[in-house]
Amino acid sequence: MVEPAQAAKKTAHVKKTKARRGGAGYVSPVSYGRSNGLHAAHDPLALESSVALVVDQHTAEVLFSKNASSVLPIASLTKLMTALVVVENRLPLDDILEVSDDDVDNEKHSRSRLPVGAHLTREQMLHLALMSSENRAASSLGRHFPGGEEAFVAAMNRKAEQLGMHDTHYVEPTGLSSKNQSTAMDLARLVMAAYQQPLIREFSTSPAHQVTVGHRVLPYRNTNALVRNPAWEIGLQKTGYIAEAGRCLIMQARLADRDVVMVFLDSQGKYSRIADAERVRRWMLNRAKAEQPTPVS
Repeated sequence: MVEPAQAAKKTAHVKKTKARRGGAGYVSPVSYGRSNGLHAAHDPLALESSVALVVDQHTAEVLFSKNASSVLPIASLTKLMTALVVVENRLPLDDILEVSDDDVDNEKHSRSRLPVGAHLTREQMLHLALMSSENRAASSLGRHFPGGEEAFVAAMNRKAEQLGMHDTHYVEPTGLSSKNQSTAMDLARLVMAAYQQPLIREFSTSPAHQVTVGHRVLPYRNTNALVRNPAWEIGLQKTGYIAEAGRCLIMQARLADRDVVMVFLDSQGKYSRIADAERVRRWMLNRAKAEQPTPVS
């Protein structure tokens, strides 16, 4: 016979699990973009993302824009700034960092395969944060910054100001907080700056990676399936999702012999941000073909 206390504990656990997975009895909050009507804006490509921007990487020419100045939560796109601060401060990559209780997500209750007490190098934490959007890895990177997380967040905001990201604000290094906010225009600036760092390019686009934690080998895959698609030539990327932000994606890619930066914010379907990127790729290819001169017979 199950004791009442045990039954209550089990019921609470089931409810919490269903809520985390979006199951019965759970109502997902509407994203900021949707609640502000951004999705209703017309665009010629019929994108699912409420916000989109395509910019020539070298000339800064805006090739496509949809609500690009709207300030929205950016979810794990935050981790690109986290990585930039770590790399630019030249913190020793072979330092061993420990995952602690302070790295556990008590806000969104997101999952992590890194247990409390796990030890990885700063380089491994950086790799997992960029490639697999590992929240505890990103949190650990911030905590182990000189002066702790508070100093790290201050450095993130200083860097944003230096890059001219005047509509951007960070409160923590993972992106789990909806108070981490930016615009597509600002994020394009961040991508261009981060692209200058070879390590960020490498880690963000690696298809897979594995780490050893204790006696276990943990395999990880890139959260962006496009890095495994031979039709794409991606130099840098980062995905993101929390309910308030919708599904987000930033990339540097070569399309139609042109280096571009792409930003997609507040897409709702699981695969819609990828579909939007594909729409832009086809649009760029068709545009390039149309601009080719007609051969003289």
